[in-house]
Amino acid sequence: MVTILPVIPSPVTGDAVCCAPLVKEPIGQAEAERLAARMKALADPARLRLLSIVASSADQEACVCDLIEPVGLSQPTVSHHLKVLTEAGFLSRSKRGTWAYYRLQPGALTGVADFLAV
Repeated sequence: MVTILPVIPSPVTGDAVCCAPLVKEPIGQAEAERLAARMKALADPARLRLLSIVASSADQEACVCDLIEPVGLSQPTVSHHLKVLTEAGFLSRSKRGTWAYYRLQPGALTGVADFLAV
């Protein structure tokens, strides 16, 4: 069964958009490389699930200790995926005692979504 999700307009307008939509004008080499690196970070099912869990958590923040069981991966593997998402700019990391907490970066997904918007 295929679920069709509604298209929600982006709240970001004007200068806040990272790049022109794909079908409006060609992008330069540097922008293509930057965007491809960000999209590559999203191109993994475990990373998409982790990002979704963090985004849907209270205050869009979650402890790594709460992310291990839902994705069924070891703590080092989950930490690796979270590091990739952090380096791509989707999450930020803060340390509290022995645990790391990850927070969704405001507007992090908007640039990718706006680029793919038709």
